[in-house]
Amino acid sequence: MLDCRAVKIAVVPGDGIGVDVTREAVKVLEEVSRRRSISLEVTHFPWSADHYLATGETIPQGAFEDLSANYEAIFMGAFGDPRVPDMKHGADILLGIRFRLDLYVNYRPVRCLDDRLSPLKGFGASDIDFVVFRENTEGAYVGSGGVFKKGTPDEVAVQEDISTRKGVERIVRHAFEFATARGRRKVVMADKSNAMRFVGDLWQRAFAEVSREFPDIEASTLYIDALCMQIIKDPSQFEVIVTNNMFGDIVTDLAASLQGGLGMAASGNIHPGRVSMFEPVHGSAPRYAGTGRANPFGAVLTIALLLDHLGKSGEAAAIEAAVAACVRERLCTPDIGGMLTTAQAGDAVCEKLSVVLGP
Repeated sequence: MLDCRAVKIAVVPGDGIGVDVTREAVKVLEEVSRRRSISLEVTHFPWSADHYLATGETIPQGAFEDLSANYEAIFMGAFGDPRVPDMKHGADILLGIRFRLDLYVNYRPVRCLDDRLSPLKGFGASDIDFVVFRENTEGAYVGSGGVFKKGTPDEVAVQEDISTRKGVERIVRHAFEFATARGRRKVVMADKSNAMRFVGDLWQRAFAEVSREFPDIEASTLYIDALCMQIIKDPSQFEVIVTNNMFGDIVTDLAASLQGGLGMAASGNIHPGRVSMFEPVHGSAPRYAGTGRANPFGAVLTIALLLDHLGKSGEAAAIEAAVAACVRERLCTPDIGGMLTTAQAGDAVCEKLSVVLGP
């Protein structure tokens, strides 16, 4: 059946290889939309280091309101450029969207698509399938703090880690609701309450209280360092993990190594029921920009998350199946055992979609 209502997607390629992988991700999005007769409207925005250096503008006035009101979802590339050492443009754009749109759920699926990508002896693809929910709008990332007597021997730097009851409770509840909806039976909360007593106490109490609303879910806690050790020791024991902003940032990069590296990792920045933003986990890697060496699969899998969030689970599953087929057949970039360029890998996914979805 023809879907006549246009799905409006805002695209911000960003810096470095963000431009390269975003091009391939949009190519795949357009291909699956064509094959499924989805009316698609993609708008590209130039916000990047180049734009900032040329105009002095990071993100224009009214942009957050425009994104919120006029688009179903936002697809983001990567940010980072040595010409902007303080990353002002990246902070204003990326963190600005997270905070201004209140995208409190950072959703990171950790799934290995082929046994050969697992770096762990004795563990294959079937053993690596869990998700991490990272609180996305609080913690150390709020920028609360400052520096006193900078550049002197008496310099003092303070960076405050802020957690609110509302913020902790809603990300914890989201983790349990996700587990319930997806048939997962275990939720682990990771903190460092033996050292961060006040913040840890809040997380511990909120987790215990919310968990009682979900008696069918096995709820447990681990210190973040123990969690990291256990993920490497036996990833199959985990189904859903929830943690704070900083710990989530760290543990999801660790988890990406179980998928074949950051080039395979996708993420969503979500507020349920509102416009949300999706981005691959990797950075901008400026020295590889335009070389054809960047792996586009993380960006392509991020498009699958975006479509799933918009209720198009069949199309999302088709993209993931196409990427998995490419990985199995080594139709991929050299970082995961292939010999293709970035563009060729994107083309390979589109060709596999013809098999998965039909002409």
